[in-house]
Amino acid sequence: MTKRAESKYKINRRLGVNLWGRAKSPINKRETIPGQHGARRKQKPTDFGVQLMAKQKLKGYYGNIGEKQFRKYYEEAVRRKGDTSENLIALLERRLDCVIYRMKLAVTPFAARQFVNHGHVTINGKRLNIPSYQVKDNDLIEVKEKSKQLTAVLDAAQSGERDVPEYLEIDHRAMRGRYLRAPKLADVPYPVQMEPNLVVEFYSR
Repeated sequence: MTKRAESKYKINRRLGVNLWGRAKSPINKRETIPGQHGARRKQKPTDFGVQLMAKQKLKGYYGNIGEKQFRKYYEEAVRRKGDTSENLIALLERRLDCVIYRMKLAVTPFAARQFVNHGHVTINGKRLNIPSYQVKDNDLIEVKEKSKQLTAVLDAAQSGERDVPEYLEIDHRAMRGRYLRAPKLADVPYPVQMEPNLVVEFYSR
């Protein structure tokens, strides 16, 4: 595993979970926290610690979103009508890089972000290179013609690691899909338990 890939997976060991459910995660071989004294640092977390862990898991899952941006998602979730934790998940799942990952056009959230950054994606026929762009219901997402035969895209589409959730539709032959609706927490295929209610508690302290 390269140093760059290893640093991404460090969060798995720090949180003690296989965040993306990948076979190559080091947590499958080693369950200790990273660092010299990782094996001795396990102790019962406080309420604050549990809330912080829930926040770190959610931030990490979506490609280690920065704290400032993540807090903005929370504030927007609070501002909207309905359940704040459900609103938070809906906002995160509308991120363009997340949609690319969910549609199996990239193997990891990090790869999806890079794919969008490099201008390989169009929304409703227009090129868009902003990973945090909020995809709307019925938006048409397509891989640019010149990028459709990229090995990374073909490998991701053929991967058996994940299924495409029902709130999206995708034609992997055309490399084109549609965002049908925002999901509820129960609809999102997280490989580990996510607790956005604890994230809300963390920020509302």
